[in-house]
Amino acid sequence: MEYKRCKNKIIVRIDKGEEILDKIKEIALKENIKLATVTAIGATNDFTVGVYKVSEKKYYSNNFQGNFEIVSLTGTINTMNNEFYTHIHMSAGNSQGEVFGGHLNRAVISATCEMVIDILDFEVDRYYDENIGLNLFKF
Repeated sequence: MEYKRCKNKIIVRIDKGEEILDKIKEIALKENIKLATVTAIGATNDFTVGVYKVSEKKYYSNNFQGNFEIVSLTGTINTMNNEFYTHIHMSAGNSQGEVFGGHLNRAVISATCEMVIDILDFEVDRYYDENIGLNLFKF
């Protein structure tokens, strides 16, 4: 991975064999990011995404392997209990144009990933909401 920061924007290249969420965390900790948005495109050959079932307060994960283009990756970097936290969703398409996605658990890059991190000048922590079963923004 390599990246370059210009004021409140970071442009990132994640390389083959690297895992996206690991690299987001590495950058966030190194750059002391408390709140940011993340967007990316690229290619993956091994990823896991989940779908949350509210009635059960549980994520169901789906694993995918093969040749996939990341058609959308979006989310946030922020904090929970003043520690690093990220919430990312990803969609990836196969050679037939079928797209699969959800809450990103992991994604290994097969070629490259081009990412933009837009740092915001304030902080938003998270808290666990027992009614929904998720970690929500705490304003």
